[in-house]
Amino acid sequence: MRSLHDVPAPAKLNLFLHITGRRADGYHLIESVFMLIDWQDRLHFDLRADGRITREDLIGMRLPDDDLITRAARALQAATGCRAGAHIGVEKSIPAQAGMGGGSSDAASTLLALNRLWMLDLPRPALEAIGVQLGADVPFFLRGRNAWVEGIGDIITPLEGAQQLPPQRFLVVKPGAGLETKSIFSSAALKRDSGRATILDFAAMHYDYGQNNLQPVAQTLCPDVKKALDWLEAHGLHGRMTGSGSAVFAPMMQTIEMTGAPSDWMLKVCHNLDVHPLQGWARD
Repeated sequence: MRSLHDVPAPAKLNLFLHITGRRADGYHLIESVFMLIDWQDRLHFDLRADGRITREDLIGMRLPDDDLITRAARALQAATGCRAGAHIGVEKSIPAQAGMGGGSSDAASTLLALNRLWMLDLPRPALEAIGVQLGADVPFFLRGRNAWVEGIGDIITPLEGAQQLPPQRFLVVKPGAGLETKSIFSSAALKRDSGRATILDFAAMHYDYGQNNLQPVAQTLCPDVKKALDWLEAHGLHGRMTGSGSAVFAPMMQTIEMTGAPSDWMLKVCHNLDVHPLQGWARD
C-alpha cells in the first residue's frame, strides 16, 4: 500500500454539556452527548520511505506547523518505532475554535490511516492510548460511535439500541469570531455544579435535553455567539452552542430561507451519522 486518499474526519456536536464538578487538579467533570455529523475534513496520505512527516494544505486554510495531524503522525512513529514516513494532504473544512472537534477528529483519522498505511496493525485501545495524549476528544473519534461522555471526557458509553439517536438535520452556524476553550473554563462565572443525569434522562428527550453550561460565559466573551443564536431564533429555530463554541446549531424540521447572516459566518446544513465512516479500520 503506497497511499490512502479521501480519508474522512467528521465533526461532532455536543447535544448538551453539563459541568458537574471540578477535580483537585483543576480538570472539570462533564456530562455530554457527542454526536458525529457529516461536516468533515478530508485527508490524503502518501507513503514516504525516508521517515519524514510532511503536510500540505490543499485548499488554502492554513494550519499551524505543529498541528494535531502532524503531532499524531509523530506520536504514532514514536510509540511504535516505525521508520516509515508520510506526506499528508489536508482539505480542511471544519472551522477552528468552533467546539466541533475538528482538530481531534483529524488526529484520530490520521492515527487510523497511518496504522493501515504503515501496516502496524495496532488495536484500537493502543491507538486510544496515543490519542488521549493529543487531546481529550481523540478517543471518542477513534471509537466511532455517538456517545454519552462523562468524567473529564474519558468515560465514553456508546449510544446503542433504545438510546440510539434518530436521524435528524441540523443547521450549524459558525460566526466569524472564535473562542479559546481555556478562557471559558477559567472563568469564575462558569456554572460548575449541574446535577447529575443519566442516559435514560437524555433518551426521553434527545434533542431537547439539557443545556450547555459554557454558553453564558461564551456569550460574554464572544458576542457573536449570542448574535448567531438570535439569528437562529429569528428563523424559527431554537439553538445552542456546541462544546466551547463559537459554533451554534439547531435541529431543522423544515427548510428555511438562510438570509441576513453576516458574510463572515459559515452556515451548513448537516445530518447526524450513526457511526464514524472509518469504523472498523482498527480491530478491538
